[in-house]
Amino acid sequence: MNPLLDSSGLPRFAEIKSEHVTPAVEQLLSDNRALIARLLADESAPTWDSFMLPLEEANERMSRAWGPVGHLNAVMNSPELREVYNANLPKITQYYAELGQNLALFNKVKALRASAEFDTLSVARKKIVENELRDFRLGGAELPDEVKARFLAIQEEHSALSSRYSDNLLDATNAFERVVEDEAELAGLPDDAKQAAREAAEAAGKNGWLFSLKAPSYLPLMQYADNRALREEMYRAYSTRAAEFGKQELDNTPLMAQLLKLRAEEAALLGFNNAAELSLATKMANTPQQVLDFLRELARRARPFAEQDLAELREFARAELGLDDPQSWDIAYISEKLRERRYAFSEQEVKQYFPEDAVLAGMFSVTETLFGVKLRASVAPVWHEDARFFDILDAKGKLIGQFYLDLYARASKRGGAWMDDAVTRRRLASGAIQTPVAYLNCNFSAPVGGKPAVFTHDEVITLFHEFGHGLHHLLTEIEDLPVSGINGVEWDAVELPSQFMENFCWEWSVLQGMTRHVESGATLPRELFDKMQAAKNFQSGLATLRQIEFSLFDMRLHSDFDPNSGKSVLQLLDEVRLEVAVLIPPSFNRFPNSFSHIFAGGYSAGYYSYKWAEVLSADAYSLFEETGVLNADTGARFRREVLAVGGHRPAMDSFVAFRGREPKIDALLRHNGLVDEALEAL
Repeated sequence: MNPLLDSSGLPRFAEIKSEHVTPAVEQLLSDNRALIARLLADESAPTWDSFMLPLEEANERMSRAWGPVGHLNAVMNSPELREVYNANLPKITQYYAELGQNLALFNKVKALRASAEFDTLSVARKKIVENELRDFRLGGAELPDEVKARFLAIQEEHSALSSRYSDNLLDATNAFERVVEDEAELAGLPDDAKQAAREAAEAAGKNGWLFSLKAPSYLPLMQYADNRALREEMYRAYSTRAAEFGKQELDNTPLMAQLLKLRAEEAALLGFNNAAELSLATKMANTPQQVLDFLRELARRARPFAEQDLAELREFARAELGLDDPQSWDIAYISEKLRERRYAFSEQEVKQYFPEDAVLAGMFSVTETLFGVKLRASVAPVWHEDARFFDILDAKGKLIGQFYLDLYARASKRGGAWMDDAVTRRRLASGAIQTPVAYLNCNFSAPVGGKPAVFTHDEVITLFHEFGHGLHHLLTEIEDLPVSGINGVEWDAVELPSQFMENFCWEWSVLQGMTRHVESGATLPRELFDKMQAAKNFQSGLATLRQIEFSLFDMRLHSDFDPNSGKSVLQLLDEVRLEVAVLIPPSFNRFPNSFSHIFAGGYSAGYYSYKWAEVLSADAYSLFEETGVLNADTGARFRREVLAVGGHRPAMDSFVAFRGREPKIDALLRHNGLVDEALEAL
């Protein structure tokens, strides 16, 4: 059997090959279209069991085959896989676009909504029906036939361009490498970063130290290298990836313009004023203006702190480092020196206390304490020797979820960190429960020099963040797939569990149990933790404004930017920076060309959701601060009211059920150190 057609268990990664993809896709498309024809030929009144369930199961078979292909394309990219993925992506896109446009199917769902059976359905199934009706309208089902063809073409072209944007960014990132032959040029760089660069050079058959634009290589160099010219060279390469300065075929500039035009046209066909309005139709926020107002208010609150951060940075650079005119390639370096001076510790010092095994054990312990589960290592076919597999058991030892963990960066893996679903929880026709399975992916440094991998505190926070997404998917108790786990949850609420979990990385009671010095074996000293805590909001004003800059740029790009006006994406970004930023990068910076969140990652007109959900997560965590950060009763309540409920009810209802009231911004401002007496008077 083609391994992609076997959805009876876990993906058969050891057997999946590029040549399996096309036959599997074509067979499933044929099967699904035949099923749809049968469903539409049935003249009896549609019921949940006769209509909704067969369609749901057919689409799950498709996702269970295509999902592993997309996953492998992201984590084990190869020319052969990329070619077959991009060849089949238009077929998948066309199928779902056709489904969304099918007026006959839409009418069947409307008939079920109007039937007597609808009143007898569970809350979850009622929500699924309502979501389906909304999605048919947003999918173009009500468009005139002559317009549907263009709408379908937009979906296909958009999907292909997004995939190409992502491929270009990966290829442009991998295309650059810098070999340093004189160790003196690496003054200031930590030993483990040099060791990783030495091993990278050896693996490439070169002498010296090899640096790339992958985060574990790039970031330590920018933060610690005394060699300013080297920092500038790396910064310039990083900030101009997939732009006009490199290979023409990898330039994302024309792709961005095309994507924005397609999004605007799609929104117009559906009767929306802009792409942002269309995007918000499925989110908590109601209008682009509401989001813009939220972001600008947050910017107003953060700006005084950001200005103070920058003034301190410039003064320290002038007085202590002899840099009268700091540039963008100096900022991380100056910041680290200032942190070391002010708080008497460095991130490199902290990093030695976070070996991988201790971090995982600590994160698992927090999860077990809060949510009444057990985690254990398990075995499954994987795509790379670095990937691992784990089980989640309930208090009685029953399996309730599983997840893959792939932590290290490599050339074949796209950048960033993300969670994706492999299998979603649902009740099968047999009555059994299908166990949910998640992929958790990061891009951390692999072990070097025979020592275990060690993580920066920021990387620990990233791991907790992605694990929060995983828990949202894995601890669901909903039994209907379309609203199980993260499915059906408003996009701007999806980040609530992930950002919520980040808070535990700042708790002494948690860090005591997840730290061990990689050489001495000692746990994190309280004195060093207190310094970390004092430095927690170091430059939080700058960091907050940076996220607001990205969010405002995204929302304006999709609400008031006309891609046909002759104005460039960069010109809009300049406007946004003039409005909110205090730190302006050099003119050659091409940030949009690598902003894959909004051009290839589903966050278009949705990047604001990180800050929106941070309000929810900070306020939710404040209840733990009141009752005890590892309070099992509060943890059980969070699991019951947030993690377990999936998308079967509005996210705001879930938040209120947990917190007892609607969210307030106060906790977010406090957690980020953006509150003082002067601001309170504003």
